[in-house]
Formats: sequence, C-alpha cells, structure tokens
Amino acid sequence: MKAKISILRKLLLVILFLNVQFLLAQTLKNDISQKEYPWAQEEVKQTMKAIVQSVKEGNVEKLIAFHAYGPKFTEFKMGEKRVGSEENEAHERKIFGSVTEIVKFDVNDLKVAIFYDKVANVTFHSNFHLKFGDDSVIVNDQISLLFVKDNTGNWKIVHEHHSPLKNKAINH
Repeated sequence: MKAKISILRKLLLVILFLNVQFLLAQTLKNDISQKEYPWAQEEVKQTMKAIVQSVKEGNVEKLIAFHAYGPKFTEFKMGEKRVGSEENEAHERKIFGSVTEIVKFDVNDLKVAIFYDKVANVTFHSNFHLKFGDDSVIVNDQISLLFVKDNTGNWKIVHEHHSPLKNKAINH
C-alpha cells in the first residue's frame, strides 16, 4: 500500500512538473516582449515610408495627419522639458513648412517593435540634410516614435523622443 502511495505521489509530482513547464512555455510564447507581429511591423514600416515621403514632398498637412494629437501626446527633444500636442504641431509646421530643399533624408538602423499588434515602438538614427534658404542644417539624432493603431486601422504617433547622436555612430 505504501509503495502504491509513493508511486502515486511521484506520478502527481511529474504531472505537476509537466503542467508548470507547459504553463511557463505558454507564458513565454504569449510574452509581449517576445512575440513578433510581422504583418504589423510591415504596416508600420509602410507608415514610416509615407511619413518620409510627406516630408520630401513638403506636404506638412499629411505629416501632421500621422500624429494622434490629444491629451496623451508627448514629446521630448534635446533635453528640453516635455511638450504636448500644440507645441509639437507648431514645431512641425514651423520647421517642415520652412524647408526649401531636402538634400538627404535618411532613416538609418530602423527597428520596429510591435506590442499586442496595436502599439509600435520605432527607433532609428536620422541623417537629415535640410536647407532653409541659404542655410543648411544637418540633423543626426537618435529618434524614438511611439505609434498606436487607431480605430480606423491607421498607425499614429503618440510620442516622439529626439536626442543627439554621437558622430562616430552616424551612418552616412
């Protein structure tokens, strides 16, 4: 009788161990930091291409439309204090509405990370050479854009972060 109870205990321990292993595997499989969403990554990459194209075309209204301005929108830029929708939109209109020529507008080392197929973190290094009349400006920044997928299925920017990129990391 004791032998049967001992075997039963061992069998229950094995079953418990296997269940824990299965649950752990399922948790890792569904972990938002691990799961890939290739179709959503492609959608966001296409959105990034459309954003770049809107800048190259000088279409400020189209550029602005890629933002989800509202109370949750935030931006950090060059160590300054956080700003919201109104300040970001005014800045985008002022800067991109004043560009007279785009010499180069490269998005280097692009990485798109998708979470729950509704949130995307996009990071890249900018290599932008812009002209404002006779003045030239080169923008080599580390940029992070946080996108959410809206109710119409479009990816919209809800956060921007810009920091200077050290010269030796720039890809020309």
